[in-house]
This record gives sequence, C-alpha cells and structure tokens, in this order.
Amino acid sequence: MSEEIAEKRGFFRRLVKGLSKTRANIAAGIDAIFSGFSGIDEDFYEEIEEILIMGDLGISATGAIIENLKEQVKENKIKEPKECKELLLRSIKEQMNVGETAYRFEEERSVVLVIGVNGVGKTTSVGKLAGKLKDQGKKVVLAAADTFRAAAAEQLTEWAHRANVEIISGQDGADPASVIYDAAAAARARKADVLLCDTAGRLHNKKNLMEELKKINRILEKEYPDAFRETLVVLDGTTGQNALVQARQFSEAAEITGIILTKLDGTAKGGIAVAIQSELGIPVKYIGVGESIDDLQKFDADTFVNALFGIEEEE
Repeated sequence: MSEEIAEKRGFFRRLVKGLSKTRANIAAGIDAIFSGFSGIDEDFYEEIEEILIMGDLGISATGAIIENLKEQVKENKIKEPKECKELLLRSIKEQMNVGETAYRFEEERSVVLVIGVNGVGKTTSVGKLAGKLKDQGKKVVLAAADTFRAAAAEQLTEWAHRANVEIISGQDGADPASVIYDAAAAARARKADVLLCDTAGRLHNKKNLMEELKKINRILEKEYPDAFRETLVVLDGTTGQNALVQARQFSEAAEITGIILTKLDGTAKGGIAVAIQSELGIPVKYIGVGESIDDLQKFDADTFVNALFGIEEEE
C-alpha cells in the first residue's frame, strides 16, 4: 500500500471518529426518516430539511440540497424513500465540491496569507501547511506577521524547525507589514515557491484589520507583483454558526479565497463545512482533525460526506 493511500485512509478513520457527534445528530435522524416513511411527500422533505438545518448545514445549503433532491426524485421516478439516500448524499457532495483549481497556488510562485481570530488554530495550521508543502518538494518561506500575540512567532518558529523551512519574523508588537516586506524580499532572494504568512486575526475592530490587510496587500503588490495570491481564513469547526458569522465578517474585510476548518474532531457541528461553502461561495480547502502534521488535509467532498454518514470508503 502506498504511503499516500495509507495516510488518506488513516485520515478518513480519524475524520469518521471526529465527526461521530455530528453523525449522531444527522445520520441517525436521516435513517429514521428513510425507514419511517412509506411514501415521498412534503412531510418527508420537511423532516429531512429540519435534520440538515439542526446539523448546522445552514438554511441556504439545505434549501439547495432539498430542491436538488426533489428534482432527482421526479426525474428518476422514485417512489420509495429508501431509494433517496444515495441521491441525498450526492446532492450534499455537489454543494461542496471545490474543483481542481482550488489549489492553484501549489503550482506556481505564490503568497498565501492566513488570517483568523486567536484560538482557532491559525498558527498551527500555517505550520502544518508549511510541512505539507515542503513534503511536496516546495521551497517555503514563513512570515511570522502575527506580531500582536506574544507566543505566535515562537510557536511558528517551532513549526518552521519541524518542517525544516526558513522563517522571517520581527519584534513583538512590530508592524506586521514590515515583516511581510522583509519576508517578500527573502522569498524573492531564495526563489521560494510559496511565501506563507501568519497574520494577526482581530475581528473586534474590523476597520483596523481591513487597514492592516490593505497595507500588507499594497506591499505584496509592490514587492512581489508576479506571485499568485491566496487568502485563507481559519475557522474553528466547533463553533458552528459562529464560524459562518466570522467567515462572513472576514470576507467583508478581505478577498477570501478559501477556508481552513479546524477542530473537526469531536464537534457536533461538522455540518458547518457545507453551510460556509453554500452561503458564502468560499470553498473549504483544508480540514483539520487533530494535532499532528497529518491531521490537516485537503478537503474532499466525497470523503467528508462519507465520513459524515459513516459510509466506508472504497479501496
């Protein structure tokens, strides 16, 4: 068995385990509906809708999933509720598919800004991402531009050593934009493939955050104009609808290109991954289910929905 397959299988098992509380909320209820209804009517659809919303899939995503399901049932002339399960799963997967272009930053010289409030696992996610990119043979430079949280640079330095990548940092409380300036110069000089920037996340004063990000973006446009740009926001999966609110606020402050959803191990609110993608049109690109470097993986709709419903992945 190849190392990659073994890693994916291990991650799937951890994801299945991590989503067990969410699954208890969603899958058991869905199964009860499929076996409890003798026909397909409005009550049947309403019950499914209620369970999906309770599972944090969000009103917008749930509405789209139910509409899609109704169309499929009509098209395929399905009469038995049991026969709807496969269609429902397919409909959820379609809502979440990120497409091949989602990871374009891996294919060309790029700058990845990672933002998010403190406590969501932002710095850890940056460290894990650095390790993953390094494993792919990429030359990575890290920028410790979260200069407001005293331990952030230390934490990131630890990850940099672990991943064996270079890190550029400033003094505590230094201007984050100056760190980005130095890091862009270093990335250019070292001919780095990816400049990965850990930036401060503060939402209580969105105006300051906006100004800071604008300043960082101006510096990057001037100092590193040919680099492809990616801005990822890190969200804590255990916070459910609150994560959606945060994602919306960050997307008002910056042009977000993707989401890293952390702490999916042990949350009853894993359905939020579906909601964010559907409501904001921002794809979930990575999900995290634990502390080790392998516990951050690219998001895959099939794998996620299969884990959510406890369906074994095919070999």
